[in-house]
Amino acid sequence: MRETMATATLKQYDTKSQASRAVRDAFAKLNPKDQVKNPVMFMVFVSAILTTILFVLSLAGIADQQPGFILAIAVILWLTVLFANFAEAIAEGRGKAQADSLRAAKRDVQAHKITQGLLAAGQHEGDPASLYFARSEEVNSATLKKKDYVFVAAGEQIPADGEVVQGAASVDESAITGESAPVIRESGGDRSSVTGGTTVLSDWLVVCVTQESGKSFLDQMISMVESATRKKTPNEIALQILLVALTIIFLLVAASLFTFSGFSSGLSDMANPTTITSLVALFVCLAPTTIGALLSAIGIAGMSRLNKANVLAMSGRAVEAAGDVDVLLLDKTGTITLGNRQASEFVPVDGATEEELADAAQLASLTDETPEGRSIVVLAKERFNIRERELEGSGMVSIPFSAATRMSGVDFDGHEIRKGAADAIKSYVEKFGGSYSDECRQRVEDISRAGGTPLLVARDHRIVGVIYLKDIVKQGIKENFASLRKMGIKTIMITGDNPMTAAAIAAEAGVDDFLAEATPEAKLDMIRRYQAEGHMVAMTGDGTNDAPALAQADVAVAMNSGTQAAKEAGNMVDLDSSPTKLIDIVMIGKQLLMTRGSLTTFSIANDIAKYFAIVPALFVPLYPELDALNIMRLTSPETAILAAIIYNALIIVALIPLALKGVKYREASSQSLLTRNLLVYGLGGIVLPFVAIKAIDLLLTLCGMA
Repeated sequence: MRETMATATLKQYDTKSQASRAVRDAFAKLNPKDQVKNPVMFMVFVSAILTTILFVLSLAGIADQQPGFILAIAVILWLTVLFANFAEAIAEGRGKAQADSLRAAKRDVQAHKITQGLLAAGQHEGDPASLYFARSEEVNSATLKKKDYVFVAAGEQIPADGEVVQGAASVDESAITGESAPVIRESGGDRSSVTGGTTVLSDWLVVCVTQESGKSFLDQMISMVESATRKKTPNEIALQILLVALTIIFLLVAASLFTFSGFSSGLSDMANPTTITSLVALFVCLAPTTIGALLSAIGIAGMSRLNKANVLAMSGRAVEAAGDVDVLLLDKTGTITLGNRQASEFVPVDGATEEELADAAQLASLTDETPEGRSIVVLAKERFNIRERELEGSGMVSIPFSAATRMSGVDFDGHEIRKGAADAIKSYVEKFGGSYSDECRQRVEDISRAGGTPLLVARDHRIVGVIYLKDIVKQGIKENFASLRKMGIKTIMITGDNPMTAAAIAAEAGVDDFLAEATPEAKLDMIRRYQAEGHMVAMTGDGTNDAPALAQADVAVAMNSGTQAAKEAGNMVDLDSSPTKLIDIVMIGKQLLMTRGSLTTFSIANDIAKYFAIVPALFVPLYPELDALNIMRLTSPETAILAAIIYNALIIVALIPLALKGVKYREASSQSLLTRNLLVYGLGGIVLPFVAIKAIDLLLTLCGMA
C-alpha cells in the first residue's frame, strides 16, 4: 500500500510527542519578541502582565479589587496566551516533524565529478560507464556548482538536483515522494529531472547539476514545511489588520468606559465600581482573541494538509490562490482519459476487407511498443487470429515513428505498409499517385466526431482503412466536473487532438470548454485572456513547453516527474505526479479560506454574549436599570466577569481541532456555503457563549466564588 511522505513521518512522530513538544513551545513563545508578531494576542499578553502587577500591588495593600479576584483574572489571561501559543505550536509541530525526517534523509555524499571533455569522450567509447567511473574526481556533494557533471552508478545516491544528460536508470524516489515503486529517469523528454537525495537502483546516469547545495528541492521542502519560514499571505495580513483595528477600538471603548464610570460615580457621590482589573477583563473578552489566537494555526494547518496530499507549495499565497480559483485547465491525457488509447475497431475503405486491413495494421505495429501499437496487434489476433510474425530473416525493415513524418510502418518484399495520422497518410499516398477518397474522409470524420482518434493504414500507397483508437474517459470524472461546476469552477480540457475529437471527449467527460490542437502559445494566450477578465486560473504541466503557461497561471502545479524548467515555473510541485491532484489542491485551498472565514465569524459573534455578561456587572451599581441586560441572571459581578473570561480562554482550546482539521468542505455554490456557515458559525457563535457562560457561572457559584 502506498505511503506518503507525510504519513511515514507522522508514524515516527506520534500524537503524544506532538503534544509534549507543543507544550514546551507554548512556554517558549512567551518571549515578547514572539508575542509581538501577533498584535491581538500581544495585547492579551500585556494585559496578563498588568493584572499580575495589580495582584502584587494588592498584596501590598494597594488594590482596586480583592487579591483573589485579581489573581484569578491574571491566571486566566496567562492561560489564554498559553492556549494561543499551544494552538500555533501544535500546528507547527507537524511541519517540524516533517522537516526533521527530511533532514535525516538529507546528507552530503561523495560525488563522481566528470569534465565536459570526458563526457564528450565517453559518447564515443564502447563502455562509457567504466570510463566515467575510472576518470572521475571524487568530491563532496556540498561543493558541487551549477553546470557541473556527475556520474551516478547503481546503488549510489544522486548528489544534487539536476537533469539527466546521458544514460537511463531506475531511481528510488521514496525519500521524496513516499512512493516505494521505482521510476525511470532518462536523458531527453520530460523524465530527465532528478532530485538530490534519491537513489539509483540500476544502470547509471550522467547528471548536469542545476541547483547548488542549500538550494536543492529537498532544501526547499524543508524550508516550506517548517512554519518558522512561513510568510503570511496577503489575505492573512489583511485580516490581521482588521483584527488589530477592532482591538484598538475595544481598547478605546474600555478606556472611555473607565472615564465615563468615574464621571458618573462622582455625580452620585459613590465609589467607582469599575476597576482597572474589570476593564482589562472586558477588553480581553471583547477583542477578537479567538480568531487572533487561531489565525496562524489555520494557515500552518492548511499547508500541512497540502503536504499530506504530497504536494509541495512554494508559498502560502499559492494555497490561498487555489481557494479562489474559478478556472481549471486540465490535460486530457492522464487526467480526463486513462492515457492509453486502445484500438477498438478496424474500418476498411475503398473495397478493402476488414481482415486485409487488420493484417496490414498488425504488420505496421509489430515494432511499435507504445500501448496503442500493442493494442492493434492484440485486436488483430482477437478478431482474425492473426499472429505476430518474426522479423528476423524475413527481409522486413522497420520504419520507426518520427515527429516529422508522423508515420511508422514496415517495408518487406517490395511492399510498403504505413500507419499514421490522417493528413500524414493522405500526403504520403498522394505523393505516389494514390488518392484520399470521400469514403475515407467520411470515416475519419465519423471517428473524430465520436471522440476517437483515426489512424490510417496504407499498403503500397493505397489506403486500405482506418483504425479506431478510442480514448477511455476515467470513471467518475464526469461527476467530479459536475461538483466543480456547483462550486462555480469552470473546467477546460487541453488536448493536442483535432477539434472534432476534442469536442466529443469534452462532451463525454462533462467539461465546460476545451482547447484543441493546443500549443504552448495557445495555452499562454488562454490563461492571459481569462486573467484579463478577472478570473483566477490553475493548470498542471510537466514539460519544458508548459513552463511559460505555468509561470503565468495563478496556481501552477508542476509534476515531480517533469523537467526542471516546469518545476521552476510552477508554484507547487506534485510529488506523486498525478494530473488529477489539481482538483484536490483547489479543495484544500477552499477549505483553508472557509475555515478562516468561519472561525472569524464565530469569534466576532461571540462578543454579543460577553456584552450581556460584563456590561451589567460593571454598571448596575451606577445604573440599576441596566440589570435588565443581565438576561442570563448571572449570580454576581465577580462570577459574571470570571465566567466570561474563562469561556474566552477555553473556547480557544475547544476550537484547536477544528482549526487544524479544517471546516468540512462541501461541494456547493459560494452562496449556499455562505448561508450555511452564517447559520452554523454566526448563529452558533451567538448562542453557544450564552449557554457556556451561564454554565460556568453556576459552577463558580457552587464552588463558593459568588
